[in-house]
Amino acid sequence: MDLVHVRSMRTPRSRAELALAPGEALLGGGTYLFSTPQPPEVTGLVDLTAMGWRAVVPRDDGGLRLAATCTWAQLAAIPETATRTAAPLFRQAARALLASFKVWNTATVGGNMALAYPASMMTVLACALDATVRVWDADGGKRRVPAEDFVTGDMTTVLGPGDVLRAIDFPAAPLDGRTAFRSWSKAPLGRAAGMAAGRRDADGRLTVVLAGATTHPYVLRFDGVPEALELARAIDPIDTWFGDQQGALEWRRALSYLAAEEIRLELAEAA
Repeated sequence: MDLVHVRSMRTPRSRAELALAPGEALLGGGTYLFSTPQPPEVTGLVDLTAMGWRAVVPRDDGGLRLAATCTWAQLAAIPETATRTAAPLFRQAARALLASFKVWNTATVGGNMALAYPASMMTVLACALDATVRVWDADGGKRRVPAEDFVTGDMTTVLGPGDVLRAIDFPAAPLDGRTAFRSWSKAPLGRAAGMAAGRRDADGRLTVVLAGATTHPYVLRFDGVPEALELARAIDPIDTWFGDQQGALEWRRALSYLAAEEIRLELAEAA
């Protein structure tokens, strides 16, 4: 889509050059910016990919860091030796986002999270593996935000004007957990109407993430594999279910219970 009001494009090389002038917006892969009409107030773009961040960086503690500008294609290409037992969830995160090869090679992990659609698979991936989001604040500071707290609602996050999502850090221990994933849609190749992911650690603890059918992700934690009723009761207090053209609220809610139960059974058998 042509952005007829945009008059400038900058390629920053340092953090200082990321400071936005009036009318400027940050550009990652451009999936959203170039597919949705933008307000006339957006008159300039600042291309984050020009910063040259390494897409995938092994951490000293055995974990993994993904730059915000890591593309979906680069995510899918991470070797299993880096993502270990949790490797299937990384592949599922990349493949859950249906797109052409051109989008796969430009759309970014950070952009998907910062856009904060309820059905953001990158947010589900980060929440399921206890990741932390690194944020560069517009005032020059920086902070680390647990992935489960990053998205606050439908297309809203903890990012303020001019803040930059710099990277997503995955700690080592969750990468050794067994994972499971479910998603559902009204059509075989349609946009996801709900998602669920789970992780069972070596010590038996279980984590279940529900998203897509709610305005923001929910992370449920258990000391072991719960009984079906205990899991259902943990879901009961959720009160931000929503419906739209992708599916009715009641349908999405019901399938969230079903997906969570399937994940519970799958990971119980993986003991």
